[in-house]
Amino acid sequence: MNNRRPESAGAALAPDIRPGQSLALLRELHILTRDDRLNQDSRRKLKQVHHLYQFIEKLLLELAAAEGEVTLADHGAGKSYLGFIICDLFFRAGPGQGVPGHIYGIETRAELVEKSRELAARLGFESMSFLNLSVAQATQSSALPERIGIVTALHACDTATDDAIAFGLAKQAAFMVLVPCCQAEVARALSRHKALSLSRTPLAELWRHPIHTREMGSQITNVLRCLYLEACGYQVTVTELVGWEHSLKNELIIARRTGQRRPAQAQRLRALLAEFGLTDLLQSRFSGLDAAVAPDPAS
Repeated sequence: MNNRRPESAGAALAPDIRPGQSLALLRELHILTRDDRLNQDSRRKLKQVHHLYQFIEKLLLELAAAEGEVTLADHGAGKSYLGFIICDLFFRAGPGQGVPGHIYGIETRAELVEKSRELAARLGFESMSFLNLSVAQATQSSALPERIGIVTALHACDTATDDAIAFGLAKQAAFMVLVPCCQAEVARALSRHKALSLSRTPLAELWRHPIHTREMGSQITNVLRCLYLEACGYQVTVTELVGWEHSLKNELIIARRTGQRRPAQAQRLRALLAEFGLTDLLQSRFSGLDAAVAPDPAS
């Protein structure tokens, strides 16, 4: 792990910037201006990322203590704000100094991957790699280890969060940290079956109007995801990211792998899919459910 720092924050800087945090990085991410100031928008963005990092840091420490190293895959990485901040605050300026580890930024837009690679090389972030892959490709790629300690997906739109969950399950991730975004798949399905649902159950009144359909779709989607993770052997915590600007984008799902599969949660998942007319999702989104709750042949 390379701990060389081009520049770091000193005590005289604004309290929003943590001691030891790389000013060069914050400038490159357009969080700091050239004269090292924070405007209102960048201050809010920095506070948001720091708030999320507080949750992730605890998991990083736990993983380092349990396994002696840390691997993290960030799906839908975009410009890799999250990955760079985690690497800077944990490995380079924080409690992870000296801990073997690597962060993989996974992104389908080649130009963003190339920019992240160039930035990491220029600032000496040698413990980061950036891969121009889809989630499905990443699951099979030899550029990633067979197991990943932590999987993150920050504002991965619509079904991309489900793809990140599938990746985490395949990689037996110890933790998954998910902030879902723009969930439209279930809302579309609810709209398709709205007339039938209204005649079948009064619950359909909850999504009669388009704005309610969208909101109910997001809510149902995350409930189904949590049940799926629990069925597959994860303990799930759902909380709110305080201070985030979009009310539909501030739900934080943290899943901790216990290995204790829960068939009862699988049954509830199936029942909910049937109730809302979403059984098609069993194949497209929850295809691993049967395998997840099947008896362990070794037992």
